[in-house]
Amino acid sequence: MTATHISPSTTVPADPAVIPPPTNRWAPGLAEVFVPASEYRRRTAAVEIVIPVYNEEAGLISSIERLHAYLDDQFPLPWLVTIVDNASTDDTWGRACALAHRINGVQARRLPLKGRGRALRAAWMQSPAPVVAYMDVDLSTGLDALLPLVAPLLSGHSDLAIGTRLASGSRVARGPKREAISRTYNLILRTALRSGFSDAQCGFKAIRTDVARALVPLVEDEGWFFDTELLVLAEHNGLRIHEVPVDWVDDPDSSVNIVRTATDDLKGVSRMIRRFARNQGWIEEPTSTGDRRRAVPTELGGQLVRFASIGLVSTVVFAVLFAVLRAPLGPVGADLVALALCAVANTAANRRLTFAQRGPAGRRRHWSAALAVSALPLVLNIGALGAADLAGVHSLAGLLLWLTGANALATAARFVTLRNTMTTTGRATTRRTTPANAAAAGTATEPGSRRSVMIDPGHHAVKVVQ
Repeated sequence: MTATHISPSTTVPADPAVIPPPTNRWAPGLAEVFVPASEYRRRTAAVEIVIPVYNEEAGLISSIERLHAYLDDQFPLPWLVTIVDNASTDDTWGRACALAHRINGVQARRLPLKGRGRALRAAWMQSPAPVVAYMDVDLSTGLDALLPLVAPLLSGHSDLAIGTRLASGSRVARGPKREAISRTYNLILRTALRSGFSDAQCGFKAIRTDVARALVPLVEDEGWFFDTELLVLAEHNGLRIHEVPVDWVDDPDSSVNIVRTATDDLKGVSRMIRRFARNQGWIEEPTSTGDRRRAVPTELGGQLVRFASIGLVSTVVFAVLFAVLRAPLGPVGADLVALALCAVANTAANRRLTFAQRGPAGRRRHWSAALAVSALPLVLNIGALGAADLAGVHSLAGLLLWLTGANALATAARFVTLRNTMTTTGRATTRRTTPANAAAAGTATEPGSRRSVMIDPGHHAVKVVQ
């Protein structure tokens, strides 16, 4: 097909190969323009690779030609490439259309609004392929990781797959600043959201299309946090995430605004914490038992951080209540009332945030254990008040110091008791590709080998034969 140049302001002609579809049901209010691949390529594709772009006229053609050459020569599965232009103001859309007309298996979609998440949502939710993926247009990630990325999904072994730059087998070339930012961000995710995956930001991911249609509607972000939110929600719903160590070279010409992206990501983390605190983010289809309660991760570090944070807030609230009630109720009465109120609030917060227990399941057992262990700080506090009286300490600051010390001694016993009572097993699995599990995951990755691939379209299964 002859290459066609279409600028962003050009009206798309009425041509069977250039279809302006109706408003996108997956991104309400957005009128799209779609240049599809042939019906045969769309019907037979096992994997659709989405390339989100914004003002990428300089490198778009060379990147797509390089990707096409790799897929044609070395990738053994039927493929489809979709370029999604997010309201570019340069000639990105015109070049995307030219590529779609010239290269069999490449299609182009234009959205009038920006946002990588919006681009993935629009393309993934309308994909005819059993597996959808995406990669950055600069192709920073080595393409040899593509088959190990998608094979576990086609075989049914996993629900999502991500490339990771932070695994021991990864080979990464980037500056210390980006390395530090990436590791800090993923540490925040592990601490605040109990994530088990190692790299949320690598632009190299795939998901089974049926899983995407259930999970993506739960994702609220339309920008860079889309990836993180998708993965956190997947773990929240007990889905299996497969990790593949990748070779990755930093793009020095990247247009990503690091400060703004980091700020938006932190806002996204805060929003996810609030969603989970409200028991939201569940896939609508119930489990066989009807219990939507998320399996509790057992990472001690993250639980300690959340428990300590809640304890710090409880200590401040206790101090304020004790100071207010000391005059009308006396030290012992003020201590009893403040301690009781804080114990109730502390138990509820730890049950929901530290140990992720929600709903009626186990509620009576959890609260019974919390009530029993609450007697310990009560005894220690009364003992501390008696000891302070014997020592001649009667000032407000002195009494608070003695009571804070008593509460600190009781905290360790409280944490151990609550953790043993509220922690369950069976969290979502994050699995990393290694030689030991490559066969089970369906990843035959010997370099230089030629393979024939058989796909069962009914079960989306893949068999790689040497």
